[in-house]
Amino acid sequence: MTSSTPAIVILGQGSLATARRIQQVYPAAQIHGLAGRVEGADCTYQEFGATLRELYQQATPIIALCAAGIVIRTLAPLLLEKGAEPAVLAVAEDGSAVVPLLGGLGGVNVMAREIAAGLQVAAAITTSGELRFGTCLLNPPSGYALADLELGKRFVSDLLAGHSVRIEGAAPWLDQAQLLEDPQAQRSIHVGSAERAASANELLIYPRSVAVAVSADVADLPSVIRAALQQANVAVQALACLVAADTEMASADMREAALELNVPLRFVTAQSDIGALARVAVPEAKIIEQNGLAIVVAEQPLDIAHIGRPRGRLAVIGLGPGAAELMVPAVKAELARATDVLGYETYVRMAGPFRDDQVQHCTDNREEMQRARHAFRLAAEGRSVIVVSSGDPGVFAMAAAVLEALHESDDPAWHRVDLEILPGVSASLATAAQAGAPLGHDFCVMSLSDNLKPWSIIEKRLDLAAQADLALAFYNPISRARPWQLGRALEIVAQHRTPQTPVVLGRDIGRPGQTLRTTTLGALTPDQVDMRTMVLIGSSTTCTFARAGGGEWVYTPRWYGEKPIS
Repeated sequence: MTSSTPAIVILGQGSLATARRIQQVYPAAQIHGLAGRVEGADCTYQEFGATLRELYQQATPIIALCAAGIVIRTLAPLLLEKGAEPAVLAVAEDGSAVVPLLGGLGGVNVMAREIAAGLQVAAAITTSGELRFGTCLLNPPSGYALADLELGKRFVSDLLAGHSVRIEGAAPWLDQAQLLEDPQAQRSIHVGSAERAASANELLIYPRSVAVAVSADVADLPSVIRAALQQANVAVQALACLVAADTEMASADMREAALELNVPLRFVTAQSDIGALARVAVPEAKIIEQNGLAIVVAEQPLDIAHIGRPRGRLAVIGLGPGAAELMVPAVKAELARATDVLGYETYVRMAGPFRDDQVQHCTDNREEMQRARHAFRLAAEGRSVIVVSSGDPGVFAMAAAVLEALHESDDPAWHRVDLEILPGVSASLATAAQAGAPLGHDFCVMSLSDNLKPWSIIEKRLDLAAQADLALAFYNPISRARPWQLGRALEIVAQHRTPQTPVVLGRDIGRPGQTLRTTTLGALTPDQVDMRTMVLIGSSTTCTFARAGGGEWVYTPRWYGEKPIS
């Protein structure tokens, strides 16, 4: 299986059955269907070219169920450097052909064979080296790194020309390869962690079998690590991870060093010295102490998942109003990496579908603080946790509760969690966009729920905001438990606005069955609104005019008072 979850992109309803068969090969893959033409896809998109290019730029493997030529023309402007591309495949809509197009070094031929096996057809493999040898020599398996791609290309060309080869070191994936082997051959495939000079007659492959235990007290950590590896005659390409004490989880220097060296950062319980730290992280391996660091050299590639634990992550995300196309890309990426998803059940379901290995923790909508504390407990264990909100997490949602839980906690493990708040399109903004621009000038956002604040405060703020002639956005306008508050709010606003003031009512905007209606303050009554309705009340300058297709545009101009001379 590929190491990155692919996206299955389809253009028409006739492709959906084939897409579902491919999804059986890659259960975590989502099917992206063209809006208006595909029903039943996992998510929808509006424009094929923009979607394909966005996936490609995000390094997401692409399985496109359409003609190969369409994919080629779409991605052609992005094809800059071979070796830095995700796998891209074209699959016939009926599943009769599987054509790998890009990503020879990203496992595209492996994917092509997996998909072809699932569809019970033959993959159209055209890569000469892979056809001859049965494997891509320039794309070693996970846990190994190729030293030099350009030298490797020439090396493979020599083998294709008939030169024999000898294998030095452990390369179990080559046991079944159709190579012309000769123990006396001039050309060799060398697998080992020792630093070696590059040679045209040698394909150097480094097992990622080295870990370095580090301390945040070391200045210019990446340079010190490189120097220590060089002195120990260990190739930097063999580096699999950095290991540090868990007390240093929040260290920016540690994080930046791991990013610069492009390796994971793992943490173990703090030990008395750096050597002990290394022995706890990787027992029964050779340890070289150098420059205040401890270099661990194992015989086989290291299984990072079994070395300490990662720094836990907690992301508070906003799904937007509900439509997949209105969810920001950073939120989509966070959902893909999460191990645990917490939230009100309705919002968790909106965030799916999820992989089988992603744990869903659904709770009642009133259990915000318990949910926030649960999220920190999971993240402190090294898990990647998401707390889900609809709209924007900072607007009457979970971001404040999460920060409050952290503020109240004296647990150092909670404070070392990597915490990030990711924005979403708030319901007021989504409704305003549907109507036009009713919030185009200064506006006030308020919740009419008095569950967490006294109604007297709400009345005072309403009166002052209405006096200030701000456009108003009401969240939580009414419910069975609060049947009278909206009526009272409208009475307060009416003391400062004319009955002709435009009002926008948006119900379930961004979700199936959404409705948008324009009325006036004088005509609005509480029975026209429910808990799922966003109420936008214009200011004294808010205008309406007819739309060509029916209905009205609503906007609040940027100017105030006298219209400026243009």
